[in-house]
Amino acid sequence: MRVLIVNPNTTDAVTDLLVNAGRRVAAPDTELVPATAPRGMPYISTRAEAQIGGAIALEMLAEHHGADAAIIAAFGDPGLFAARELFDIPVVGMSEAAMLTARMLGRRFAIVTFTTQLVAWFRDCVDMHGMGSYCVAVRALSEPFASMTSVQVDKEDRLVELALRAVEEDDADVIILAGAPLAGLADKVREKIPVPVVDPIAAAVKQAEALVALSTRKATAGSFRRPAAKPTTGLGDMLAARIGHRDIRHAAE
Repeated sequence: MRVLIVNPNTTDAVTDLLVNAGRRVAAPDTELVPATAPRGMPYISTRAEAQIGGAIALEMLAEHHGADAAIIAAFGDPGLFAARELFDIPVVGMSEAAMLTARMLGRRFAIVTFTTQLVAWFRDCVDMHGMGSYCVAVRALSEPFASMTSVQVDKEDRLVELALRAVEEDDADVIILAGAPLAGLADKVREKIPVPVVDPIAAAVKQAEALVALSTRKATAGSFRRPAAKPTTGLGDMLAARIGHRDIRHAAE
């Protein structure tokens, strides 16, 4: 099984964090194929950036359409519903996977992340997935951080403190450590937090494996059926081919 990890930001080190965390839970016969955005932002933190990242994620999926499943590896799931409409393989959103997993572990969850810049977008994502009545808080660090790739190490104690406050003050049954730069942190801190802690990329990998194993098929009816062919102007060759129903395939590298 080949699962494409689509990181819609431009930071290769974040892709490495995601893939390393995903490999800890992946089945032995699952290959995680990393893909980092070739252009865009070093990390996505606003609604506008998410729109741009979502479009780039669609291009990346088109370029690597030889995988069995794909994960949109940014908390906020930019481009997720569009990807499910356009591509035949299962496409899992990291935040959706985390929230669904949290709902299986408890009733009420809180999201903990590393910067207040992400809060508005994350709240939109919660509502997009119909989870507003189950999300009791989105808590974020207010102080600056030196580097995305070291934020989980530099701010570990503060993130744990926020998680504990969410349990004590918000009655959270489950904590989601959100944001791609926090990939893998759940394993390091779960013994410090008295409720289950969900790592979004780990949840997404296991759900992608499950969807492939269930042999789900592409819808030919309903709102997620593939749209009719349409001409395009100025798009990348592979994405234009996908939208235009031209049979051009490009195996994942």
